[in-house]
Amino acid sequence: MSEGTPTFNSPIETGVRALILLAEAYPQGLDLQRILEYDYMMVHTGDFENGPPSIHPALPLRSGELLVRRELIERGLMLMISRALVARQATEQGFIFRALDDAGPFLDSLTAEYINDLRNRAAWVVERFGATSDQDIRILLSQIYDQWSREFQIPEQPGLF
Repeated sequence: MSEGTPTFNSPIETGVRALILLAEAYPQGLDLQRILEYDYMMVHTGDFENGPPSIHPALPLRSGELLVRRELIERGLMLMISRALVARQATEQGFIFRALDDAGPFLDSLTAEYINDLRNRAAWVVERFGATSDQDIRILLSQIYDQWSREFQIPEQPGLF
């Protein structure tokens, strides 16, 4: 990358994270919404009962991440498609993304500890939530957002304002 180009939440990082999820779900494909939800779940596994520790920190107001991530993940998926690592298929329900044959060898060539952590978390997410309905995933995430809201609210204290 050129100097000054951020790697955090860049198309490369979000594309690799999506590719990891798609490789773990293989041969099943995932739609953009499920990739978005799984991506969030993969880096914040500690938010879920019996989940491994989160890779990313627990920051206040992180529920907004899902809104910001959509465009980033779309850009990352397009990058992975342009490199023949992901395919996009139109279905009656919308677009489905699938890992292609070169995805596994590409991911195996990446040796950073962060990538290994992501792969382990992706395996946990897909195994734990793979059979969960879209509605139940959204209910679960909504409950987590509500919990954060309560945890990060500043309690009103008399006389402060």
